[in-house]
Amino acid sequence: MSKRKLKENSGANGECISQVQKILRERFCHSYATGKPFGTEQQHRHLLELLKRTTVHGESNSALIIGARGSGKTALLNHVLKELKEIKQVRENLLEVHLNGLLQTTDKAALKEITRQLQLENVVGDKVFGSFAENLAFLLEALRKGDRTSSCPVLFILDEFDLFVHHKNQTLLYNLFDVSQSAQTPVTVIGLTCRQDILELLEKRVKSRFSHRQIHLMNSFNFKQYIKIFKEQLSLPAEFPDESFAQKWNNNVQHLSEDKTVQDVLQSLFHYTKELRSLQLLLMLAVSNVTVHHPLIAASDLHEASKQYRMDSKANIVHGLSVLEICLIIAMKHLNDVYEGEPFNFQMVYNEFQKFIQRKAHCMYNYEKPVVMKAFEHLVQLELVKPLERPSVRAQREYLLMRLLLDNNQIMDALQVYPNCPTDVKQWAASSLSWL
Repeated sequence: MSKRKLKENSGANGECISQVQKILRERFCHSYATGKPFGTEQQHRHLLELLKRTTVHGESNSALIIGARGSGKTALLNHVLKELKEIKQVRENLLEVHLNGLLQTTDKAALKEITRQLQLENVVGDKVFGSFAENLAFLLEALRKGDRTSSCPVLFILDEFDLFVHHKNQTLLYNLFDVSQSAQTPVTVIGLTCRQDILELLEKRVKSRFSHRQIHLMNSFNFKQYIKIFKEQLSLPAEFPDESFAQKWNNNVQHLSEDKTVQDVLQSLFHYTKELRSLQLLLMLAVSNVTVHHPLIAASDLHEASKQYRMDSKANIVHGLSVLEICLIIAMKHLNDVYEGEPFNFQMVYNEFQKFIQRKAHCMYNYEKPVVMKAFEHLVQLELVKPLERPSVRAQREYLLMRLLLDNNQIMDALQVYPNCPTDVKQWAASSLSWL
């Protein structure tokens, strides 16, 4: 093959790889709807019917989607919205307002965000409203085009719904649910939460205006379906620009799903957690290795991604510590063993470290006390050691009570891969008794 042809092929491949990365990253990072959700067909039908009544027939309503983190609440909602928007009438008229309890921490911030998303800043202008309800009523009135049937339906999506419950007097929730019951603009309020006891947190007046529709999600799929989800998440859509590359990619995904190594990796993750978010993170790590020179995912990529996913972040921090800091952690480990997990202070750790030095009689470990104190403070900054209470100005640093945030297994595993760890330090760590 000539150099020119090779360069053209490389360029075409580069374009395809770039497209693959874009499609899959959007899918993994933004819960983009792909395929049909497994195990949630009934919930899908229920939510679709509910939103159709609002968008097509002009009915107002409210519902809560309840499920554990990573159970697919956002993915389900995205699937339903994607399906709804295939109806021309819905696509042209539906107005969406997305609020998140982590971002809109007050009713004032929520109202500002509602105004921004409905693009009504100019309508509101410098108007002064007596209450939250008046302001919201004015916003919805501004959207009306005529009677109820010809008004634009508005869909309010409240992510982290349980956080809105803690707003003062639950004013936002009260007014949204109140509007969803009245004969004004068609409004539906959908809340997403992982709290099973969410109804118990609502005030009586708010609860009375809520429709009590609840859609529960549980990851009830089996491993065979999990493999299908794996294939769907990685497969390229039919409209991919380069048909031959898409076919090659999808064939490779099929082979991966049948590979014993890949199935072992997926089985391990499936038994650890059924969260689709965890699967997407694993696939994201594997897709990151795809390049022009390595255009298809290999079983080894998924195996390596699994190792990275399971990696202990605290153990990783230990790998970068100095030998002195490692010695202090081992001293704390021994104190935990001797005093059965009771808190300790710096002076106790220093004494334990001194016993080790005297026993081994090594000059290389004989640091001055201020140096050891500095190393100890560094461990506190790294949050490997935590003070039991906030230190006061007058408190002596040596006697502040501390607790180690690493367990024995994490320490021993980290020492096994610690680069050039001195043998006597390893032996000291492995010793079950303190140097008393």
